[in-house]
Amino acid sequence: MGQFRFLTAGESHGKGLTMIIEGLPAGLPLSEADLAPDLARRQGGYGRGGRMKIEKDHAEIMGGVRHGLTLGSPVALWIENRDWVNWTEKMAIEPVDIEIERVTRLRPGHADLPGAIKYGFDDVRNVLERASARETAARVAVGAVAKRLLAEFGIVFHSHTLSIADVRVQVPSTIDWDAVENDPVRCADAATGEAMVAAINAAKPQGDTVGGEIEVRVSGVPLGLGSHVHWDRKLDCLLYTSDAADE
Repeated sequence: MGQFRFLTAGESHGKGLTMIIEGLPAGLPLSEADLAPDLARRQGGYGRGGRMKIEKDHAEIMGGVRHGLTLGSPVALWIENRDWVNWTEKMAIEPVDIEIERVTRLRPGHADLPGAIKYGFDDVRNVLERASARETAARVAVGAVAKRLLAEFGIVFHSHTLSIADVRVQVPSTIDWDAVENDPVRCADAATGEAMVAAINAAKPQGDTVGGEIEVRVSGVPLGLGSHVHWDRKLDCLLYTSDAADE
């Protein structure tokens, strides 16, 4: 098995999202049903945008799997954008005869300004269509594939919300993960979860958003991951380097 890596392509309101994953071993059981739970989790949660009401994300395996097993070659995935039907002219692949209104208003804190400057765009849509939360659907699908591989080694992932806005949970000593999955903000304490929902509701009238913090817990991780020998082989460095490379 080689290094696990992936590429994604596609725009927020384009036809869809494409993923290419390489580094998977041959013979790994993999089906579209393995990817469905994580994609459904991404679309849940309180305070999600209206786009979630349009899309019904399904990752279709387009290559690299035969008869339910990976082939050792790159795995290709595809997620259709159902909202594409409303953007066929604005996001057309081929040139169009009509004038398309340019986007010139920049979103604070996003990649709009540096992206437009770097590539010389006078239409910020060329940047924001890629620098969009929609692209995270592709990453979730890729992550589900990685989780399927790690499950072969008994490695299990759980996550929950620590804070939203200024509301922070006192994490219980034992977490009921089923209850977390059913909580609208995935909080381990129901009362705190209600306060987090209230914080979201308070921000909506101002057209504002609120940040948060999550915790990921991984069990079954074998000893010896990473190395103490060099800084760039330490596990925390490998994780941070991987995240940075994906930005």
